[in-house]
Amino acid sequence: MSAVIKKPPLWLRLKPWLSGFDLPLLLITFWLMALGLLCMYSAGYDHGTRFVDHARNMLLCLLIMMGMSQVPPQRLMKLAVPLYTLGVMLLLATAVAGVTKKGATRWLSIGITQIQPSEIMKIAVPLMLAWWFQKREGALRLLDFFAAFMLLAVPVGLVAKQPDLGTAILVLAAGFYVIFFAGLSWRLIIPAFLVGAIAITALVMSEEAICQDGVKWPVLREYQKNRVCTLLDPSKDPLGKGFHIIQGEIAIGSGGVTGKGFMKGTQTHLEFIPERTTDFIFAAYGEEFGLIGAAGLLIGFAALILRGLMIASEAPTMFARLMAGAITLSFFTYVFVNMGMVSGILPVVGVPLPFISYGGTAMVMLGLSLGMLMAIAKSKRFMQR
Repeated sequence: MSAVIKKPPLWLRLKPWLSGFDLPLLLITFWLMALGLLCMYSAGYDHGTRFVDHARNMLLCLLIMMGMSQVPPQRLMKLAVPLYTLGVMLLLATAVAGVTKKGATRWLSIGITQIQPSEIMKIAVPLMLAWWFQKREGALRLLDFFAAFMLLAVPVGLVAKQPDLGTAILVLAAGFYVIFFAGLSWRLIIPAFLVGAIAITALVMSEEAICQDGVKWPVLREYQKNRVCTLLDPSKDPLGKGFHIIQGEIAIGSGGVTGKGFMKGTQTHLEFIPERTTDFIFAAYGEEFGLIGAAGLLIGFAALILRGLMIASEAPTMFARLMAGAITLSFFTYVFVNMGMVSGILPVVGVPLPFISYGGTAMVMLGLSLGMLMAIAKSKRFMQR
């Protein structure tokens, strides 16, 4: 008689996939996604198909997260050098033959579509630096940190030259976090912070002189200079360059403690808030949900960052620890820069608010990042068995 082979139940076949999820991190992700859908419905229900597209992008994020959570950190490590090399080559190709839109050469045509190579570097740079320090574990020298900064400077310089200051800041931050967690001495960090604080103080005090028409700033382009000067005094051009900041501040301030209520934001629905579904969505959120709603959102982000740092501290290898730490603090950078620019304490740059802002590319990057965190958490559990 031929043996009858029974297929295992569906839940047993799905168990290896489901076991890749870190439950606290998954619950935090669902909380932030729920807030994102709620806010997008209000801010974008009359903005074409933004809400439907946002929900679709979140589903894509979850699928990518599920798939990435099954990839062991050891395999990710093998991708570091090829992905970094490919990213740098694409950035060079963009500089030579890229597509220019609105004065920025950030896109590269590959025939059937156009890609933005700088997005690759948000993952490729921390991967490469984590690989670099893993190979030198236990024998780190000052020269190794210098080489790491060179590996970081190349893509950051190419992205900033496009120009794309927002993405350059994100790539720089992700790379710096890896170098910091690898053991960069505070004796090198503190002087850099002091120089930055002195430069910012001097900038604020000399605003009247350096923001005059015709004054050229070294390194920065004219539109970047205008962004900084607008931040220092948006009232000088309230209907022009300062409009974004002023309207964002008005919307957040008018929300008060409890907010105006779901779908009752006047600044939002009368279209005073520019880019209300993308970069400035926090202004729409603050107007409708107020201080209490903003606190709920911040608690969610704080929980995400705390859980990510816990995963990093328990990671079984140096590579996994550095990647988890860099990914986690990158979330902090996104949140700090986005909320800072909407609130008028940082210049306006194109940085989305995770889970809340509309954008397919941003959701793909979120899925990859969260999937890597979950894969690292899973590798730690397997090491303990």
